[in-house]
Amino acid sequence: MSAELAIVGAADTEVGIVPGKSPTELCVEASLLALDDAGLHKSSIDGLITCNSMAEPIMYHAEAMAEYLQIFPPMCMTVNTGGGTTFSVLAHAAAAIQADMANTILISMADSLRSSMTREQAMLTQSSTGHPQYEQIYGPTVPAYYALIATAHMAEFGTTAEDFAEVAVSGRLHAVRNPTAQMREAISVEDVVSSRLIADPLHLLDCSLVSDGGSAIIVTSAERAKDFPHKPVYLLGSGEGHSHEHISQAADLTTSAALNSGQTAFKQSGRSHKDIDFAQIYDCFTPTVLIQLEDLGFCAKGEGGAFVSSGATRPGGDLPVNTHGGMLSHCHPGNPGAMFALTEAVWQLRGTADARQVSNAQTALVHAQGGIMSSHATLILGVDDV
Repeated sequence: MSAELAIVGAADTEVGIVPGKSPTELCVEASLLALDDAGLHKSSIDGLITCNSMAEPIMYHAEAMAEYLQIFPPMCMTVNTGGGTTFSVLAHAAAAIQADMANTILISMADSLRSSMTREQAMLTQSSTGHPQYEQIYGPTVPAYYALIATAHMAEFGTTAEDFAEVAVSGRLHAVRNPTAQMREAISVEDVVSSRLIADPLHLLDCSLVSDGGSAIIVTSAERAKDFPHKPVYLLGSGEGHSHEHISQAADLTTSAALNSGQTAFKQSGRSHKDIDFAQIYDCFTPTVLIQLEDLGFCAKGEGGAFVSSGATRPGGDLPVNTHGGMLSHCHPGNPGAMFALTEAVWQLRGTADARQVSNAQTALVHAQGGIMSSHATLILGVDDV
């Protein structure tokens, strides 16, 4: 697959609180913005991939978006592996292009969790994610499941609440430089650990935002990519890992299937960790970043806390992480949340990220996970097609 697929268009809608637009409208807006970025007319699209909306679920989502856009692509696919959907679909798009099923594929995702769902609806969604026999009956919501993971990491490796807090602080320092981020006021470790307790040991600022927003990319073959207006961003490698659906069935709470997806992506890309200039790591809750950094091989198992507390992930650090602010500070509209990490990676690799630009960014790792650390997908992206 190495360098056979390229991203040639990328766009985000407004994020945060966007009360005037439904999830469908945000998805279509993101699509049109991405088409404009790529210099394409919508009639050029012969493949469409979307994920469903929680706030406005549609049985045939991709077909409905195609209908709204008035495009008629021979390839139309709706996928759902939670937040990992965003990156897993890149491999499917690459395979479709290689198989001549499509030439130019639009990938668009959006939701409106902040404005289109009541608190009661949101709580029902949160509480219905668990196993109906072994989890739901005890009443936990999603933060409680991630609190189990945090507690396990603390117990096994001596990780502290302050270590988790550094993830939020680092992300916010990146967000301060990003005018599109939902939260742009700098915070301290003390601010995080003194914020309201949500699910022990997770505090309010350890938890991602609840947002509205849409994001889209356009992909094509590497052969065609140089015909577009922007520098192509190539898919150098990808990998997936799936360990469980429900957290009560997880074999290990402190090691995830990012171990598998990362190894596959690195092997396929021919790159190593020293080649990675920045990373976008799924940060729905602060502990997930520590575990994924460890499993992806950026530090040893159990050393995630020390790694982030060293300042490595901050602006100017050895491995800037979530340069747009991440889900903790930029936005998190549910399943599409990692799309914004992908578009940010594109802009960083194009060299158009303005005040938050990583110096001489050539190669990036982007990683997403869905469920409760269940399904993982890793991409290695670069501007070098060799």
